[in-house]
Amino acid sequence: MAKCKPWKSEVEVALEKYRFFLLSFPIELTPKITSSYSLVPPTNTNQFHSSTEQTAIDRVDRDIARAKHIDWVLRAVNRLSEIEREIIFKRYLDHEEAYDYEIYNAMGMSERKYYRLKARTFYKLALIFGFVTIDEAV
Repeated sequence: MAKCKPWKSEVEVALEKYRFFLLSFPIELTPKITSSYSLVPPTNTNQFHSSTEQTAIDRVDRDIARAKHIDWVLRAVNRLSEIEREIIFKRYLDHEEAYDYEIYNAMGMSERKYYRLKARTFYKLALIFGFVTIDEAV
């Protein structure tokens, strides 16, 4: 395994984002409803740009990015072994947050084995996510 682990925090951030994206609702970017007057210079393209249109575009873009991230994480986790999936799901993807000691006690494994499996799983996820290249892995 790699001696330097900058990818570990990247994997953890990706997994935490999954939970956040799953549970959060889009931040409401409400369009302005009070009229504001400004001198808009004419354009040759005849395109009109309003805050309402921009809000709708931003909301759709944000929802698409969130769905892509959720799918990306789920595809990566599904490539792991059953026990590795269980560790990652219980620790990072489940709605209820759990501490490591709760998980390894519930799974009936020693603390040492749990942390070894978790470290190996993080390394596999770093490879799957592309945070570590195959050349760095070997």
